[in-house]
Amino acid sequence: MSELVIKDLHVSVDGNLILKGVDLTVRKGEIHALMGPNGSGKSTLAYSLMGHPQYEVEQGEVWFKGENVLEMAPDERARLGLFLAFQYPVTIPGVSLANFLRSTLNAKRGANNGGEPISIPEFRKHMMQKLNLLEMDPSFAGRYVNEGFSGGEKKRAEVLQMAVLQPEIAILDETDSGLDIDALRIVAEGVNRLVGPAMGALLITHYQRILQYIQPEKIHIMVGGRVVMEGGRELAEKLEAKGYDWVREKVGADVS
Repeated sequence: MSELVIKDLHVSVDGNLILKGVDLTVRKGEIHALMGPNGSGKSTLAYSLMGHPQYEVEQGEVWFKGENVLEMAPDERARLGLFLAFQYPVTIPGVSLANFLRSTLNAKRGANNGGEPISIPEFRKHMMQKLNLLEMDPSFAGRYVNEGFSGGEKKRAEVLQMAVLQPEIAILDETDSGLDIDALRIVAEGVNRLVGPAMGALLITHYQRILQYIQPEKIHIMVGGRVVMEGGRELAEKLEAKGYDWVREKVGADVS
């Protein structure tokens, strides 16, 4: 019930089959890293799990908490406990991060469908707890969503959103993309503070450098739209030393 279980998932984009039978399980309380070269299907998997309409599921199942999430709308998946941190977070001019976070939290609670909305005092207390947990300046919440943010600030805003919404499984699509070493460390520390018994994470990345700060229980390597290899940190170290050609030689897969 506390596992995200992906079974034989096939997904196409604009008529082109990208995922060709993905099998993957992520449990609450665990961090899993999904690595692979450009075009291998990593981001396609992330968007498919959250129900992006551009991605057409051709075959397979995705189970979480007794539900096949592929039969659910994106907002239903979020309320069930799934969360996606985007590789390229969008800017929302004129909307403060605090107001955005309160709106998303109320949407998760189903406030538009009879659920109980969070009061402003209760939300402020909740948000301050998360800002303190992540060691973020409270003034950050008063800024417009991602407007004028650096790459690191955009990713920290995503981590703050994850903290406020408290999902059970978080999918982090290339959280390390475009970050310098200091920003990477800060964002990774935030993720480490959030993942625990009540939350698991699927960390999607090209490189092993973020794994110097976030220690996954398992690493999955995706090439050609499939997970072709699984193991521990040694896999990331081999990729760093040998590149993805080593995977091609090992499993006979096309990783170009």
